[in-house]
Amino acid sequence: MKEKTFMAGFGGQGVISLGQMWVYCAMKEGLQVTFFPFYGAEKRGGIARASVIVSDAEIASPLVTKADSVVVMNQDSVPIAEELCKEGGVILVNSSLVKKDPNRPDARIVHVPCNEIAEKIGDVRIANMVMMGALSKVTGAVKLDTFETVLKSFFPPAKHKLIPMNIQAVQEGKNAV
Repeated sequence: MKEKTFMAGFGGQGVISLGQMWVYCAMKEGLQVTFFPFYGAEKRGGIARASVIVSDAEIASPLVTKADSVVVMNQDSVPIAEELCKEGGVILVNSSLVKKDPNRPDARIVHVPCNEIAEKIGDVRIANMVMMGALSKVTGAVKLDTFETVLKSFFPPAKHKLIPMNIQAVQEGKNAV
C-alpha cells in the first residue's frame, strides 16, 4: 500500500498540522512516511500546502507529482487539485468554502462540510481534523487508531483539554463520508 496525498488551503486552516498529524498517526501504525510542507511568508492567509506519502514499504522520493488523494480546504486551491490529482484519484473538498468543484470528471469528488461540522462541535479551527477523519475513511491509508496518543504528544499539557474536541472532529469527519 502506498498513498500519496496532497493537501492545500490557506494559512490558518491547519493544513500543515493536518499533514503532521497524518504522518504521526501513520508512523504509530508502523507505516513509512514522508512529509513535505510548503507555506507562504504570511502569518495567516497565505498558501499552505503539504505533500504526504504513507506506505507499508520504503519510500523512494518524498515528492508528490501525481496524488492518489487531494485535500482542498479553500476555493483558491482547486486549480492545484485539478493539476495534481492522478487519473481516477479522489479529491476531498471542504464544501463549506469550496463552492465550485474541481473540473476533473475522472476523479471521485468527496464533499465534506468541514467548517460547519467544526462549528457545531465548538471551534472552526478543528475543520482540519474533520477533514482528517474523512481522508482516513475514504482512503483507508491511515486508520487513526492511535490518534489520541498522538494528540497527547503533539499538544503541550496545557492544551490537552482540546483533545476530546479533536477526537470528536475526526469521528464526525468519518461519519460525513
